[in-house]
Amino acid sequence: MMNIRKATQGDAAGIAKVHIDSWRTTYKNIVPDDYLDSLNYEERKKRWKQIVYEGIVYVAEHDGKIVGFSSGGKEREGKYNHYDGELYAIYILKEYQGKGIGKKLVKPIVDELTKAGFRSMLVWVLKDNDATYFYENLGGEYVDSAVITICSAALKEIAYGWPDINALRQNVI
Repeated sequence: MMNIRKATQGDAAGIAKVHIDSWRTTYKNIVPDDYLDSLNYEERKKRWKQIVYEGIVYVAEHDGKIVGFSSGGKEREGKYNHYDGELYAIYILKEYQGKGIGKKLVKPIVDELTKAGFRSMLVWVLKDNDATYFYENLGGEYVDSAVITICSAALKEIAYGWPDINALRQNVI
């Protein structure tokens, strides 16, 4: 049975495991192996404890095991006037992808942002990540692109946006 719930600090180890394991499968042949190999569960756990304490984070559990998570909040760049909210992260273990969990993890972020008065939202995704189709299927529109550097590799990111967060809400019900 799949359960979506608000994360607690006690979930940090499970979130860290999903974060690193899904990076290693999703970004294989995209992000340099040196970087993927250097990811550390204990360091990531500490970061997630703090993120859960400060922000909006939800987890997907299957039979009590965390298999995915999402987080969001205020748009971080500050240069996209038409977008005030942001989906910071959404990761699901490879074996649980393609089962509708992504939509279920986006929904509570959208609900909390809406409740907090946010009117729009964007998300950044690596161009070579198959998740670009997920955001396009949710009605995300191209907003911008940027190049980020990970371990000396220049990688292109794309921002998808929803100018009306309520339209996105209808797509994740």
